[in-house]
Amino acid sequence: MLGVSLPDQIRNVEIRKRTRVSIAQRVAKLKWQWAAHLVRRKDGRWGPKVLEWQPRTGKRRVGRPPTSWTDDIKRVAGSRWIQAAQNRGIWNSLQKTFVQ
Repeated sequence: MLGVSLPDQIRNVEIRKRTRVSIAQRVAKLKWQWAAHLVRRKDGRWGPKVLEWQPRTGKRRVGRPPTSWTDDIKRVAGSRWIQAAQNRGIWNSLQKTFVQ
C-alpha cells in the first residue's frame, strides 16, 4: 500500500500525511456501522445483547456513572436509536454527525 516497513523508521505523522486518513473518524464510522448491523440482526445471537450491557467494574470519579458502548451513539441518535438504526436512510443521515 504505502511501501513502508518498520525498519524504514518513518514517523506516524508522516504516514498520516501520506494517507490523509483520520483514525478517530474512521473508528467512529466503523462503530456507527457495526452498531446498526448488530441491531438489525434477528438471528438470536448475543451481539445485540452486548449493546445494552452496563459495565460494573472499574472506578470512575464521584458522580460519573459507568459508561456503556452505546452511550456516545445515544448522544447523537437519541434514546430511541435502535428504532432509528432499523431505517437505513435515517441512520446514514445521522452518521455524518456522529463521525464529526
